[in-house]
Amino acid sequence: MNGKLYLIPTPLGEYPPQQVLPQATLDLLKGINLYFVEELRTARRFLSAAGLKGHIEELELHEINEHSTPEEISSLACLLGSRDAALISEAGLPAVADPGAQLVALAHSKGVEVIPQSGPSSLMMALMSSGLNGQCFAFAGYLPVKPEQRRAALAERERRSAREGEAQIIIETPYRNDSLLADILSTCKPSTRLCIAADITLPTAMICTKTVALWRNQVPVIGKRPCVFIIQA
Repeated sequence: MNGKLYLIPTPLGEYPPQQVLPQATLDLLKGINLYFVEELRTARRFLSAAGLKGHIEELELHEINEHSTPEEISSLACLLGSRDAALISEAGLPAVADPGAQLVALAHSKGVEVIPQSGPSSLMMALMSSGLNGQCFAFAGYLPVKPEQRRAALAERERRSAREGEAQIIIETPYRNDSLLADILSTCKPSTRLCIAADITLPTAMICTKTVALWRNQVPVIGKRPCVFIIQA
């Protein structure tokens, strides 16, 4: 197994990759022609902007996304190790709250070396900007979609935060941001602190931490902006 699997971050917004990725990572892309991507169109646009313009048709791209079955991902894993390959997410770090994690697990099982590259992480950037506990935190990821189950999960996360002193990091599909926020404000105690971090790294970024009581006085409309929520009791 001579080929390696490189994990390539992407910008969180419409920025040239050269503004957020190290030159060494951009140079690395020039020697790779096998890519596992979340969406073909946006991956081609990213790779073109990253310096491969005019060579996109020479690349072998395979989709791995929320619609991919474990069997489909396993079948793609047979390509690992044959030559260097790269895993690319839609935004930020691959394999974190991302279907590419299964491919990384398969790479390890095959003895393929996995090499992460540095780049933007919305989760860590939100946490470092929140003023909440950056030493003890938990990533809850996506909560249940059904409102009753989601509120129950929020209440449990709040209890855990109070018990362990953990900041609880939560994400949501953008079109459900406002409904999640409404459930946080109706479920959590007034004294619980909530950080809302939307459009991180973009000119429209909003990163603000207040108590739930204060947020209830002026509820923001987040809309479909990429957003990270962090609560700490």
